[in-house]
Amino acid sequence: MKSHLEWPEEKAGRSRDFFQWSHPGSNICLDFHGDPVKAQLIVFSDGNHHMALRECLDLFAHQNENLSDIFYVTTPPGPIVNMLKTGGLQLGNLSINVKPHVFISPPNILDGLINEGFMSEHIPFVQNRGNVLLVKKGNPKHISEAADILAENIRLFMSHPDKEKASYSAYYNTLKVLVSEQNTNTEFLQDKISRGQVVFGEYIHHREAPQAVADGSVDVAIVFYHLALRYVRIFPDNFDIVPLGGSVNAPIPLPGNIVGETSIGLIGDGGVWGSKLLKFLISNEAMEIYENHGLRSSLTM
Repeated sequence: MKSHLEWPEEKAGRSRDFFQWSHPGSNICLDFHGDPVKAQLIVFSDGNHHMALRECLDLFAHQNENLSDIFYVTTPPGPIVNMLKTGGLQLGNLSINVKPHVFISPPNILDGLINEGFMSEHIPFVQNRGNVLLVKKGNPKHISEAADILAENIRLFMSHPDKEKASYSAYYNTLKVLVSEQNTNTEFLQDKISRGQVVFGEYIHHREAPQAVADGSVDVAIVFYHLALRYVRIFPDNFDIVPLGGSVNAPIPLPGNIVGETSIGLIGDGGVWGSKLLKFLISNEAMEIYENHGLRSSLTM
């Protein structure tokens, strides 16, 4: 049986400890956090910065003792946008019917929500620090730069081009520029796909990428720097980072290494807690948390 990474619990606030029942190969839910029935504050967010968001929400909850609970979702943008538009989501055999107070996602996603009347405005939130390569601990294939993925013995993981368009675009365009500097073949990815050397994620690459590397399905995955930083921190015996500019501890994205933006806005009037949370998330206190997790404030760029 395939072994699965044992992800740490990611509750925020004063959620009670209940009996746990799950199995990573059949029934497990990692990107839906808290009690959707009891929650007074509901946040929908793209998932790649879930580690920083959890810490911020936990701190916000403990600073506001009269906030009973927070329910937050950290999937790719597609599912949470559909969840907002349809009013709910079918998660296996479980239906979740909630409406968010705060929505966090790439600017173009929130522009769409403004156009459809769900949101009146959004503001810059955080900026990532480019992309890196994630490899197994010890880097057994000796991958040191983007061009190394061209080798015929290297299998590559990438997020799905249709189901996770934002991350796929950042990863593909980064590789296209960095690989092309040393190789004139602009169809490198199609060539690798035809040779069966590319594995695409199915739905949630921020969970699937490290799993694919850990279980040996691929030799390398391209991911956002802050995701890779998270993986090596919680699974130090499983992974290493190959930077694409700068160093592991001080990334300086090479020209062409795509740096992405994330924005934040209220759905409707944000309810009782939405505006307070938004103000907190763009504060220096919250930004220190995000910077510790490898991201930067967009407001100071």
